[in-house]
Amino acid sequence: MRRRSLVLAVPALVAAPWAFAQAADARVRSLDAALRWLERVERSPNARTTGAWPIGTVLQHLAQSIEMSIDGYPAPRSAVFQHTAGSAAFAFFKWRGRMSHALNEPIPGAPALMASSERPAAINRLHAAIARFQGHRGVLKPHFAYGDLSKADYALAHSMHIGNHQEEVVL
Repeated sequence: MRRRSLVLAVPALVAAPWAFAQAADARVRSLDAALRWLERVERSPNARTTGAWPIGTVLQHLAQSIEMSIDGYPAPRSAVFQHTAGSAAFAFFKWRGRMSHALNEPIPGAPALMASSERPAAINRLHAAIARFQGHRGVLKPHFAYGDLSKADYALAHSMHIGNHQEEVVL
């Protein structure tokens, strides 16, 4: 009996750290998951961030990024940058399954974010931006840094972007 217990226990011990890491990493990984996370933000009256921007500003920024994938980014990087460093950065993030960037850096050329943005309005804006993106059937505009992305890659980029900012959100 002892051997059988050992045989059953070893795989569980090997898998436990991986399973714990997966459970601990609750980052948004899809736009549908982003909508579920946004519902949790809405239900949490004490939602806040640990970063430089208040929660409303973060949500505005996320919505702005999604909106600009449809409407266009006001100050794109050069085509050379997009085809070299930008596309390499996106490929790395995609490979790694998560993005990392300066979380208090606005989108180049984007309208200024309102630091006092009301949380309900910002939640509604992000919800509307995700719904608009998901329903969009036309051509998407090049990302300011990554260049041309397919809709699937854009959805992944937006999800990873939300997931990165999610790291500073406390519910």
